[in-house]
Formats: sequence, structure tokens, C-alpha cells
Amino acid sequence: MSPFRAHGNVRNWAGDQVWSAALEEPRSESELIETIGRARKLRVIGSGHSFTDIAMTDGVQVSLRHMNQVLDVAGDLVRVQGGIRLRELGVELARNGLAMENLGDVDAQTLAGSLATGTHGTGVGYRNLSSQVHSMRLVTASGPVDIEGDDLRAARVSLGALGVASEITIRCRPLYTLRRTDERRPIDETLERLDEIADGRERFEFFSFPYSKWALWRTTEKTDDPPSPPGAVERFLEDIVFENGALGALCRLGRAAPRLVPSIDRFMGRLAGGADRIDHSHRIYANPRIVRFTEMEYAIPREHGAEAARRVFDLVERRRLPVLFPLEVRFGAADDAFLSPSAGRDSCYIAVHVYRGMEFETYFRGVEAIMRSYGGRPHWGKRHYRSAAELAAIYPDWDRFRAVRDRLDPGRVFANDYVDRVLGP
Repeated sequence: MSPFRAHGNVRNWAGDQVWSAALEEPRSESELIETIGRARKLRVIGSGHSFTDIAMTDGVQVSLRHMNQVLDVAGDLVRVQGGIRLRELGVELARNGLAMENLGDVDAQTLAGSLATGTHGTGVGYRNLSSQVHSMRLVTASGPVDIEGDDLRAARVSLGALGVASEITIRCRPLYTLRRTDERRPIDETLERLDEIADGRERFEFFSFPYSKWALWRTTEKTDDPPSPPGAVERFLEDIVFENGALGALCRLGRAAPRLVPSIDRFMGRLAGGADRIDHSHRIYANPRIVRFTEMEYAIPREHGAEAARRVFDLVERRRLPVLFPLEVRFGAADDAFLSPSAGRDSCYIAVHVYRGMEFETYFRGVEAIMRSYGGRPHWGKRHYRSAAELAAIYPDWDRFRAVRDRLDPGRVFANDYVDRVLGP
């Protein structure tokens, strides 16, 4: 019988979703099968890094934290358990001379959770993480199923609505080194040349604080130079003291005195830039995230990226909104997962954040209205206000996903309020 803990409070990383649930932590697929067989309703919580109520349940809460092993390495195919975290996976792959093709800027998530929500990195030639999945093993209410072929297009980005991913086989690349360069450039130049800049660099993203005239360009490209990671003290000063400590202090000041926010943003915009780092890929992509926030992110057709960003900045300034975090703009290639935010189209991802304890709905609803005007699709693990009735119209393979769901989870064991809201009953 799988380990069981009585009802207790569960919370997400941001601390703004808190609920009580019975938690089970299976250590093997057989224990997971037993747990699912006893459940009327069940949801998996990964690292808790989603900002929505996607993991919440009044049924059984499952954590796969003990199912986090690399099971097999065969050439460039690596089979792992679904509960492995991205940061653990990166280390294990490197030991085998391998690496993920691309990653996002957070590596705290479990692999299964990051796939289920459509997590992505940046780069006009790179699809999201789910595109790296070769095959998957789901434990459904009826037992384990090996998922390949067309059904995999549903399972790769599933919102956890099809079953529990006990094993995932990913296609990897030989271990490689990246150079990450940060530079401060004017925001006007950034938006005027956005497509040109994104096309000319292997992986490009930018950050820009509202009220500031500056943007931080982050370029990440492969290099033949040997890894030259910063020392422990240098990394601590850059990543913890400056990037997180200073940001946290200024955010607390802005929360206490909202009238100072425009000046704080302009000050932070002037501080950005100048960093350069060379290391193995898994140590370059991600950055420590200590300052807590909540987030919304939308994928829109790439050609509208600059215009949409301008409209978001204008929204903040017109309404004098106290926004203390930068706009983050990234890119991704079209992919074919049924519910991927980039399904069938090259995309520009625009993310907005609000510091913890501050009102966010006014900003997020205003941003969402802008993104909806471009046919935007929400990141499934980040806040949005969409429902199944309207989402169905913007995903060309919506009905194909529902057909797979009807077959794999006809009793809706893996549903919760969030899933019912965004996918329908």
C-alpha cells in the first residue's frame, strides 16, 4: 500500500493557492496503480509551481516525488519517471553526456508537470518542452497505457486530465555549452527591430519594466568555448544578492508606497545588463526565483508581438498601475500537441507578473483583453480567466483532444474545478 498522510494544507509556490487534501506519495508504478484504483477523484501536484488551481482537489492528492529516477538511457532516448524535477534531470543527463534541446528559465518543476502545462523556453526555431517527448506511459483509472503515435499529441500537453504520467521517454541532444549574454538596450529599438533580432539569434528574449525606457536583451547561443562558470561567491552575489535581494527589497518598498512604483521601475531598468556567462546548458537556462509573485502568460501569433507589448506598456501607464515586475517576451516555433499554446503557429509569448500581496486582477484582465484580440492562448499553469466555451474556438484540435480524454478517462477521475472550467465536464 502506498504511503498515506492524513488531510493537511497544500500550497503552491506563490503561496496564493492553499487547500486541504489527502496526500499519497507512491514509490512505484504498482503503488500508483493501487492509489488510483481507490480514488473517486485524483490530481497530481508536481512542484506546485503553477499559479492556477490546476492541481487542487477535494479528492486524493498524489505527489510523485519518490518516482524521480532515470530508468534507461539508449542513445539519445532517455526514459525517466514522471516525478523527476528538471534540475535533477539536467544533472543526470549531463552525467550521460546528454542534454535537453531547450528549457525554460525555471527548473524547479517536475518533468510531468512542466509538460502537462505546456512549459517552454525561447528561440524562434525551438518548440516547447513537450515536443521532446518520444513516448509516455500513463496510469489511467483502468490501468497503465503506453502512449505513442497520434494519442501522444493529446498526452504531451494534457493538463493532467488523461491520467498520471508514470514514465516519460524524451529525445535528447549531446551535451552542449551555451553562452548567455545580457545587454541593456532602448525599449523603442527593441520593439522596432523585434522580429529581426529574434531571427538573428539562436535564443532571444527580453525583459522590460513598465515606465522604463530600457530593455534587457538576453541572448543564449551554443558555443565551442569551454564552460567557465562563475565561482560560488560570484554566483551568490549575481543571482541571489543583486537579482533577487535587490528586487525583493524594491518590491517591498513599492508595495508599501505604490506612488513610488514608476520611479522604482525606471531605476531597475537602468540597472539591467552587462552579464555574460558560459556553462553547460542545464546550468545556463534556469535562474533562481526567490522573490514570490503571481503570473499570467499568453502565446499569440508571432507577428503581433511588438504591437501587443506596446499595448501592455500603454495599459500600465494609462491606468498608472503599480507593476513592479518586467514584461517578459519570448518566442517559440509551432508544434503539433493538441492543446499546446503554440499549436500550429509560430508564437510570441508575453508574460506579466505581480508581486505577492498586491492586487493583480485589474492588470491581468486588461492584459488578457489585449491577448484575446490576437487569438491568444493562455499558458495552462498560469493565471487566466478563460473557459471551455471560448477556448474550444482557438484550438483546431480541441475535439480530437476531447475524444482521447473520453476514451482514457470516461469517468473523469482526473478532473477538478480547473479542468472542468477550461476543458468542460
